[in-house]
Amino acid sequence: MTSLARNTATSLLLAGAIGAGWVAIHLGGIFLWRWQWSTAPLAALLIVAQTWLSTGLFIIAHDCMHGSLAPGHPRLNRMIGTLSLAAYAGLSFGALRPKHHAHHRAPGTPDDPDFSPGEPRRAFPWFVRFFSTYYTHGQILRITLAATLYLWLGAALVNIVAFWAIPALLALVQLFLFGTYLPHRHEDGAFEDEHNARSNEWRPLTSLLTCFHFGAYHHEHHLAPGAPWWQLPRVRADRRARR
Repeated sequence: MTSLARNTATSLLLAGAIGAGWVAIHLGGIFLWRWQWSTAPLAALLIVAQTWLSTGLFIIAHDCMHGSLAPGHPRLNRMIGTLSLAAYAGLSFGALRPKHHAHHRAPGTPDDPDFSPGEPRRAFPWFVRFFSTYYTHGQILRITLAATLYLWLGAALVNIVAFWAIPALLALVQLFLFGTYLPHRHEDGAFEDEHNARSNEWRPLTSLLTCFHFGAYHHEHHLAPGAPWWQLPRVRADRRARR
């Protein structure tokens, strides 16, 4: 097996594990969960886990946008990316992909849809712009139709909110904070290069838990956008070894 084939198999295996975990909590929580005071701590733990897995779904779709999940297989990338974003929050892969590539063409500039040129340091105004850029009426319609179907199938509204809506919103904050705002925020010191992105020295586990390495290794991602999320620590190690 070639290294490319091994990388593709690893990416697909990790994507499958993230997706399976998300589906298990999503369906189990929405259709099977029964609320009791004694199980509230477990519900909170599941919501935290689902938030992280929801972030993972977006990261899977992000790799699909770059073709790095399954290099050389554009249809497979599009299919997995479409399913991941639809499951996460009814998002459109076709709509998000060109916006993300626009971000890579001009990161941290007025032409960057992920950036707030008017508020390059303040988080909340930037978040409002970020939210308005990616959330659409079509997405709300798709979520509403799915929730209506779940209710028709016997799900409780509180379960839909707890195990889908809340994790999706918390994942949005996680993606914005660790994957966009902190890496591209303007500070007193200059950026290293034209990518206008910063990385940090967080430990690998912290990096994984915060944003699947897209916070701690964000500059590496801009330097090597074709590398899948799980290879970003290796990108840094290889880059430092060449110095």
